[in-house]
Amino acid sequence: MEFLLVGVGGALGAILRYLLGLLPYQGSFPLKTWAINLVGSFLIGWLSARLGRQAWFPGDQLLLITGLCGGFTTFSTFSLENLKLLQAGHFSQALLYMASSLVLGLACVALGYFLGQGKL
Repeated sequence: MEFLLVGVGGALGAILRYLLGLLPYQGSFPLKTWAINLVGSFLIGWLSARLGRQAWFPGDQLLLITGLCGGFTTFSTFSLENLKLLQAGHFSQALLYMASSLVLGLACVALGYFLGQGKL
């Protein structure tokens, strides 16, 4: 049952992300992805606070936080994990996590991209 909740939530999040990605926008700044990541971050924070106080139904966190927010954007999970590190006073770990995720994530994308194009 837990797998089903995560799967259904993930599918809904991915579909929602896809639909929002269809909104018209022609600029060079990745506005839609940026907005999706910020909305997802707000949503996972709000859900975490609300569901942490009182469950709405059995499996609500699996469906809504892990599934829906995870399918919508993993940036929201990244943001929540950093907030938890900061709240726990693990400032150096949070900074390391943020900086290394950004730098190494970009490096991994570049490496995969260049390998995929046969340039390395």
